[in-house]
Amino acid sequence: MSGRVVAYYRVSTERQGRSGLGLEAQREAVRRYLVDSRAELLAEFQDIETGKGSNAMERRPGLREAVALAKKRRATLLIAKLDRLARNVHFVSGLMETGVQFRCCDFPTADRTMVHIYAAMAEHEGRRISQRISEALQAKKARGEPVGNPASLQPHNTARATAAAAFARKLRPTLRAYRAANLTQRAMVEALNSAGIKTAQGGEWSLVQVQRVLARTGLA
Repeated sequence: MSGRVVAYYRVSTERQGRSGLGLEAQREAVRRYLVDSRAELLAEFQDIETGKGSNAMERRPGLREAVALAKKRRATLLIAKLDRLARNVHFVSGLMETGVQFRCCDFPTADRTMVHIYAAMAEHEGRRISQRISEALQAKKARGEPVGNPASLQPHNTARATAAAAFARKLRPTLRAYRAANLTQRAMVEALNSAGIKTAQGGEWSLVQVQRVLARTGLA
């Protein structure tokens, strides 16, 4: 890619903002991207806040300014990491409605449709994980059992196995898009983790897990 870009960075706590933790890594990702793409950097904007909630756009003055400048200069909004957009469908939809073109350094082949899919899946899986954990803990407490007894969670493990199969089917369109973009399996691991999409068990993706899901969906 060549042309003009407006960079946007975000961290989710004031402590991270004061220390520079997270921001410097994002700036480095943008620097590497600019070298590889030979794009012109017009400006940089940043926010320090949480990405949660449906009004995330209103709490991001830096992003609003970045979007405005990108639209005015017909530039691309450049984001270091895909998960910095927000794992929230409402927010991603709002950003798309601005009409600004955006790209992510860690997954430049992701188009608007794929980003929307990632947000929807990450939001849905996040709710499911929280619900499963809450239900498991409540059931254990009701039985007077100490938290942390693996044997008592066997029924939930069975439920997770069933959920994993269902989740693999839901993930198939995204994995097919990865295949169409000629991503390697290791690149798929990085893309899934960067997008904030968790495994059926709620953890980070590994190469073996991606291979299993590809096999489960018939894409291996």
